Amino acid sequence: MKQVPTLDIRHYDDDRDAFVARIGMAYREFGFCCITGHGLPAPLLERAYAAFRAFFALPVEVKMRYHVPGGGGARGYTPFGIETAKDSQHPDLKEFWHIGRELPPGSPFARWMPSNLWPSEVTGFQQAGYALYEALDALGTRVLRALALHIGLEEHWFDDKVDHGNSILRPIHYPPVTAPEIPNVRAGAHEDINFITLLVGASTAGLEVLTREGDWLPITTTGDAIVVNIGDMLQRLTNHAYPSTTHRVVNPRGEAARQPRYSVPFFLHPNPEFLIDVLPNCIAPDHPSRYPRAITAHDFLQQRLREIRLA
Repeated sequence: MKQVPTLDIRHYDDDRDAFVARIGMAYREFGFCCITGHGLPAPLLERAYAAFRAFFALPVEVKMRYHVPGGGGARGYTPFGIETAKDSQHPDLKEFWHIGRELPPGSPFARWMPSNLWPSEVTGFQQAGYALYEALDALGTRVLRALALHIGLEEHWFDDKVDHGNSILRPIHYPPVTAPEIPNVRAGAHEDINFITLLVGASTAGLEVLTREGDWLPITTTGDAIVVNIGDMLQRLTNHAYPSTTHRVVNPRGEAARQPRYSVPFFLHPNPEFLIDVLPNCIAPDHPSRYPRAITAHDFLQQRLREIRLA
């Protein structure tokens, strides 16, 4: 049976060529890879998860104080019944919170990135939440360096393309499934919008990836593994050298269905003004550009947010 590879990112430093080859092939085949050895402190993850669970346990009327109508879910709380996978008739079975990049006063990027909201009811939410944001932002840049080398770019090519990206940390709560029949899965089949997504919390069953053969392949991590997958922006930039793979979160069966599920994806975005234009070294006579028109990362994001009913 096929399995999404798990690679130790520490080998990027001690056996770079082999690691770059392995991670590149993993993404070309699956669009997904599990990363271990990343160094994210377990106590930080525990503090962040405790804070996120505490927030989602608050009464609905308290959580709704942090919902921004008309804000497209960019910051703060998004309740159940809003986000809907592209082309799906029914909304996902989840509620979530968005943490974005903290900008210095007077930043020119404030027109693209609103200020964060922080729930005063949960002690440590801001500190743990933003520390996790920064740790995953740094890890994502390391992964992009390996991906750059695999397609013939300079190692640090992505660094200044993502250093003020409109990246998002999204703690998600999927409630217990109590009805015998419901119209949708916890998260409908979809592809991510951004460059890459780093998912903390795939240790609970439910995440599935659609293989080239059309089969749904479960991914359940162990230990410190983080799932990292390609998004549509990177697929477009690389002319599908790195595919953005369809995935979903299905409803568990039996006793597991009556348990809540929590996960925390980090959506790493390029800088809003970055022009997504197919890389020349990803074009060949037998592999012409699929996207002759370039688009900024901000415009691409807005287009996709409208498709999933967040904007």
